[in-house]
Amino acid sequence: MGYVLIVGAKSDMAKAVAREYAKNGYDIYLAARDTEMLKPLAKDIAIRTECNVQLLALDILDFESHQNWYAEIEEKPAGVVCAVGYLGEQTAAQEDFPEAKKIIDTNYTGIVSLFNVIANDFERRKEGFIVGISSVAGERGRKSNYIYGSAKAAFTAYLSGLRNRLYASGVQVLTVKPGFVATRMTAHMDLPKHLTAAPEEVAKDIFRAQQKGKDILYTKWMWRWVMLVIRSIPEFQFKKMSI
Repeated sequence: MGYVLIVGAKSDMAKAVAREYAKNGYDIYLAARDTEMLKPLAKDIAIRTECNVQLLALDILDFESHQNWYAEIEEKPAGVVCAVGYLGEQTAAQEDFPEAKKIIDTNYTGIVSLFNVIANDFERRKEGFIVGISSVAGERGRKSNYIYGSAKAAFTAYLSGLRNRLYASGVQVLTVKPGFVATRMTAHMDLPKHLTAAPEEVAKDIFRAQQKGKDILYTKWMWRWVMLVIRSIPEFQFKKMSI
């Protein structure tokens, strides 16, 4: 079945996705800037599933390193799942451009840099799958997180174009749009329970959607309809709201 490359492997969603793919017979590459923190996860996955797990040091913001980094992977992956994400602080980003740039580069520019390299390889091989975890936050700008949301909107558009480009080569591109997910990144938020998914739930949804060849996944499923309502609110009314 080959390896699945998990990018941003320190996140709670990434860990759950890695476990899900390993449970279903895939070997795993865990990629993150600090691989030392991934050693317990790698050991646990290997013991539970008897699959091969390798750790790869990757800095998503070191754009110039991505080409050589991927070239050095001896056995190229059958697929890649990117769970890189940085919510950041909206109010800080409004005043401090380096914070805004970090949000944009982490959630968009760095992933585009890496995905371009991987997409070129998959296109040449005429096989593979690419899964990008975007967000429903990218579907409409809100004052509480519009810099993060704009980066996710750009990432969603990028994945759409990449899917269109790679379709003829037999490469699948899946855009994942989670709503609220109970992770360390959202631990400080008071999230509505009925709209909030566990990382393990998201991981199962991603695996099923990817295996079925889907293009877009909302998780939990009801977010498709929640966002339909939010997108339908007229701008003159939406700008007065606090949501």
